[in-house]
Amino acid sequence: MNEKELIITLDGLKKMEEELEFLKTVRRKEVAGRIKQAIEFGDISENSEYEDAKNEQAFIEGSIMALEQKLKNARVVDSSDINVDVVSEYSTVRFLNLNSNTEMEYTIVGSVDSNPSQKKISNESPVGKALIGHPIGSTVEVVAPMGTIQMKILDIRK
Repeated sequence: MNEKELIITLDGLKKMEEELEFLKTVRRKEVAGRIKQAIEFGDISENSEYEDAKNEQAFIEGSIMALEQKLKNARVVDSSDINVDVVSEYSTVRFLNLNSNTEMEYTIVGSVDSNPSQKKISNESPVGKALIGHPIGSTVEVVAPMGTIQMKILDIRK
């Protein structure tokens, strides 16, 4: 499996742990019940309910394994870990998009906490990757799916 470190907030960690617990306790039991019921119908070789339940079981087990791996590689950050000398994970950065002359502000987060509608972008996104490591006043070029964007970093804060 992928051993890449996962940077996450305490809230994000709690959400992942809750999801894992739900999958292990609730979803596993539901699917096991569906499989048992499908077996009771008799010949499982032509039983679509049985096939569907087995496929769902495999999906749930894969999700459990993936979450366990993410939790194993998780590094929780708190506000004392946030560097404001340069853009870093969980810092909030205000920048000027030089192409459109518009100011924007985003918090750079780990992929688990990413939510663009809440102005939280992943450290793995083109913009997030490009901004990380640069101080206030830097002009950064981002190659994004919509084209090349030039951004000037105006402010960095926790």
